[in-house]
Amino acid sequence: MDHLTVLALRAKAGDRNALDRLVTETLSDVLGVCRYLGKPSDPEDLAQETYARALGSIHRFRGDGSARAWLLSIARRVCADATRSAIKNRKLDERLLADLMTADYHDHRWVEIDELLSILDDDRRTAFVLTQLIGLSYEEAAESMECPVGTIRSRVARARRQLLAEGGLDAAREGRNRLSG
Repeated sequence: MDHLTVLALRAKAGDRNALDRLVTETLSDVLGVCRYLGKPSDPEDLAQETYARALGSIHRFRGDGSARAWLLSIARRVCADATRSAIKNRKLDERLLADLMTADYHDHRWVEIDELLSILDDDRRTAFVLTQLIGLSYEEAAESMECPVGTIRSRVARARRQLLAEGGLDAAREGRNRLSG
């Protein structure tokens, strides 16, 4: 049985010093795998994830094979997971960017409406948007906001009064009509 495997078995038994030595003596190999199989910009993060996974599963390490091979197989899986995640995130980012480029809600009219509604507190704004701009019934808005229907009605009424006082209700309605049309 090689030296690193003995350290791993001792670490499994709770020897903190053996664990520290195992990490120190395998770090350059783990970083190398992470550097070449993962993204070159973050091998330290991938190595840290490798050791976190290894510590989480060290109780299953039996010492049948070498601890070095065991750690490097974990590093390989960490890199594969990171690559899959990066690809998934890149595809999601591309899809979101494409949606933003074509979406109606990304034009200047939403900025104007958002500015008008910014004078309202969060509860009034949410109630007003759900019922007056999105078109939910008061009951649906109450369910969404987890409050009584009467609360929604009063929030919308107060929001209307506040917007009227600021001269923004007609502009908000006009924005809704432009966006839905």
